[in-house]
Amino acid sequence: MSSSLPPLRSTHDLERILEFEFVRATENAALQAIHWLGRGEKELADGAACSAIYGVFDILDIRGEVVIGEGIKDNAPGIFVGEHLGTWRDGTPRFNIALDPIDGTSNIAKGLPNSISVIAAAQIPDGAPCAMKSIPSFYSHKIAYGPAVKKALEGRGDRCFLDMPLQEVITFVAQALGKRERDLVVSTMDRPRHHDIVEQIRRSGAALRMVTDGDIAAAVAPSMPESSCDLYVGMGGSPEGILAAAALKCLGGDMQLRMWFHDEAHRAEVAAYTPAAEMDQVFRVHELIVGESALFCATGISDSPLLPGCRLVGHGVETHSILMRSRSGTVRRIHATHNLDRKVVPLRV
Repeated sequence: MSSSLPPLRSTHDLERILEFEFVRATENAALQAIHWLGRGEKELADGAACSAIYGVFDILDIRGEVVIGEGIKDNAPGIFVGEHLGTWRDGTPRFNIALDPIDGTSNIAKGLPNSISVIAAAQIPDGAPCAMKSIPSFYSHKIAYGPAVKKALEGRGDRCFLDMPLQEVITFVAQALGKRERDLVVSTMDRPRHHDIVEQIRRSGAALRMVTDGDIAAAVAPSMPESSCDLYVGMGGSPEGILAAAALKCLGGDMQLRMWFHDEAHRAEVAAYTPAAEMDQVFRVHELIVGESALFCATGISDSPLLPGCRLVGHGVETHSILMRSRSGTVRRIHATHNLDRKVVPLRV
């Protein structure tokens, strides 16, 4: 896609200003969600986070369309695909938006770690139809890895990891990172459908790290320099795959993603409205987030491999967020203290 985005650091480069509004939205969602930690009410927590995100976007001068939203897999309350966010005033920048007000709602309900609020966005160049790919299946088979592995893969024929035995993938990744296989750390979600993956990782001798819920942070972790995770593999949510892809675009990592179907009935349902060539296509980050633009921001709710969770201190709350932008390659870590006696979180009621 030829880019017609405003030049970087020009007065028309509104993306560099709007990115801070996006992180305010995830901060506010986390501040609303933290009060539901451990209370067993995941839908009420999700609803509170959604209201906080709406509250920020209701006064934001953009034309935002939700490409990846909530409520598809689990019938949860949420911000849905196709919704318009922002004021939609003429001349304001157009964005595709992917979001998950709480990635890890079950963890919030149970008071467990690994929950974040996350938003990804891509500015749509003038004349272009969209900047984000929507994957129609509930789940996708994903393998995510960092820049060093991406570079090694490109230098060796750009092989498809999803079609290789996992032992071969682990060997390749270890060589690319200059590690022994037993020193490699591989993460996956703790799900019955991952029984074979878990067994293959253990047989390889690599270290296994299992996450109970929320695989965005797990998929992004191998591309973070300070992370202890080297590879993510598993069948997780397709919407979460797009959110992770935005972060990987900013960080220089990559992902291989292919739709995965839990039964033939669902495959037939998706096949009825999906081009045949896409049913078994392996998508990479540049095909999921098209063009130059990508923003990714997340705020920790409970501790995760990506971010510390919210910490209540007296009448205040400390939050930790991450904000990335692909065009500049900037990654910001934002440690904020919110005075709850003075802070007003705008909400949509």
